[in-house]
Amino acid sequence: MNGLLHLNKPAGWTSRDAVNRIQRLAKPAKVGHAGTLDPLATGVLVICVGQATRLIEYVQRQPKQYLATFRLGVTSASDDTELELTAVPDAPIPTREAIEAALPQFVGEIQQRPPAYSAIKVDGRRAYDSARRGDLMELAPRPVTIYSIELIRYEYPELVLDIRCGSGTYIRSLGRDLAESLGTGAVMSGLVRTAIGEFRLETAAKVDDVMAGKLKDFLQPPFTALANVPRFEVTPEQAIALRQGKFMELPELDRDTPEYAALDLEGHLVAIVIPRASVWGPKLVFAPG
Repeated sequence: MNGLLHLNKPAGWTSRDAVNRIQRLAKPAKVGHAGTLDPLATGVLVICVGQATRLIEYVQRQPKQYLATFRLGVTSASDDTELELTAVPDAPIPTREAIEAALPQFVGEIQQRPPAYSAIKVDGRRAYDSARRGDLMELAPRPVTIYSIELIRYEYPELVLDIRCGSGTYIRSLGRDLAESLGTGAVMSGLVRTAIGEFRLETAAKVDDVMAGKLKDFLQPPFTALANVPRFEVTPEQAIALRQGKFMELPELDRDTPEYAALDLEGHLVAIVIPRASVWGPKLVFAPG
């Protein structure tokens, strides 16, 4: 069994919870997810099954879109409502105009400090494990890409933003930093991931439907993970050669393109190929079926 499950994760589940449930349906195939969602969050979670687990990094590279709700005037150690909230003394009430004026500084490639309660490893330990032991680490800022931010609704203290961003972005941190730029605090009180690339919320499968049906009926072909990778078609002979790890001349391919997805005549993913000297060779190969 191979393919991608485009799931609508419910609130209260970790991404691991979702994987564990799908794993029971997919045995003995491997299962993994492409992009963590916290228990507080809902929405698009792409789960890769079988050979498609080798394509997780390609899903993770795709832009993500979120509808994020923040509560202004308070802070927490986790930057969301999962932990105790602390009111900001004499917190100002920003105007809508002030918020909109502040948003552009957070668009583009920015430096972002991850939350103390995050899965980032420091000296071999997860930051959230250290935080739970009372050791709140100040994590080093790192570059993330924000493509766009749109103010959707603002009725103090609630602020709702539509955010489109790259991999590795912490939406909690974005709300925290935006609030700090306005002289106040904020915690994330709700999060819906509305898209990962072409995987959109409105077409995501519901958990109950998947559990009640046949998993294979909900799986999309592995090549759907490769939205940003150009494709080309190979003959049956070429497909066999690529699956055997052989190099070949493919003059129709642009050597300035770092990789291509090779599909057979039936549309099945055969390999991801990359240029090697004067020929092309497989980076990843996929068995038939």
